[in-house]
Amino acid sequence: MEEVDCVVIGAGVVGLAVARALALRGRETLILEAEGAIGTGMSSRNSEVIHAGIYYPPGSAKATLCVAGRQRLYAYCEARGVEHRRCGKLIVAADREQIQALDQIEATARANGVDDLRRLTGAEAAAMEPAVRGVAALFSPSTGIVDSHGLMLALRGDLEHAGGVIACNSPVRRGRCDRGAIELEVGAEETIELAARVVINSAGLQAQALSRRIAGIPERSVPPTLYAKGNYYVLQGKAPFKHLVYPVPEPGGLGVHLTLDLAGQAKFGPDVEWVEKLDYTVDPARSERFYRAIRRYWPALPDGALRPGYAGIRPKLSGPGAPAADFLIQGAEAHGVRGLINLYGIESPGMTAALAIAERVADGVAAGR
Repeated sequence: MEEVDCVVIGAGVVGLAVARALALRGRETLILEAEGAIGTGMSSRNSEVIHAGIYYPPGSAKATLCVAGRQRLYAYCEARGVEHRRCGKLIVAADREQIQALDQIEATARANGVDDLRRLTGAEAAAMEPAVRGVAALFSPSTGIVDSHGLMLALRGDLEHAGGVIACNSPVRRGRCDRGAIELEVGAEETIELAARVVINSAGLQAQALSRRIAGIPERSVPPTLYAKGNYYVLQGKAPFKHLVYPVPEPGGLGVHLTLDLAGQAKFGPDVEWVEKLDYTVDPARSERFYRAIRRYWPALPDGALRPGYAGIRPKLSGPGAPAADFLIQGAEAHGVRGLINLYGIESPGMTAALAIAERVADGVAAGR
């Protein structure tokens, strides 16, 4: 049986960031990725937004790690030449009934350390984005967009330069953690066995399923598996926007908002549906609800301007109607397995927070948690 110091399971943006952080601290680090390439799951099906940290409950892991991660991410992209743009976003109140919600958003953001929001009148918002209509808005200059694939390639380069290794096509079939190390059986057809001192479960949508395949992890410590599918539509033709545009949030999410990619393509979404399996098809029939939602802040959206774009699926730790759950970075205090850290429910703002999550995990490993 081969022995390795640290194994990170999953080569999405968070797994790559964690492995990089461990390798930069001098730990022998191996990433095991089930697919044939890095970042083929959630990391390639997201809006590529760099979030400011506006909406999350003060003191939550999402709030603290998003704000810290955003600062680190901008600095990292600048240092490593990863394409990004600090384009900013508008949060638009469509009517006076939503003004109070804007007040609450602003207060939450300030409690999270987001101190650069600017309150706008409807006219001021329209001056920034002439196509947008609303009675008031908040402008977040710290919100941006990033080339997620470029980011992952940079993280991979850092990892490998520090001596880390990525093994693709290497699914973890099963494991056990009752012999002083965490033993893993790895491979699809032909398998090998590894014994690791440290294992980071960063398997994203499959994190809970992976834990259930490792003997010695108490079932009570594994949260339920819940999937929320977000459908996105893209705008045909040139978008008349320079900033991201979000409505005031609605129950269950942030509403159908406008994001841009680095090429200027406008994307609208998501509308959320709860699913039991991974299905990334986008039903064209869902577009009617998009038109209604978008026209609350962009009344001039032409008929027939939207076409199905893509879908992403998030791992949720709370179901429909329940308060949104926080990130769960779970160590031995919860499951009793020394050297094992499970990352559950790492959804948005996971990409923004990735570098901060990585430092928190690396600190936990160094402390022996």
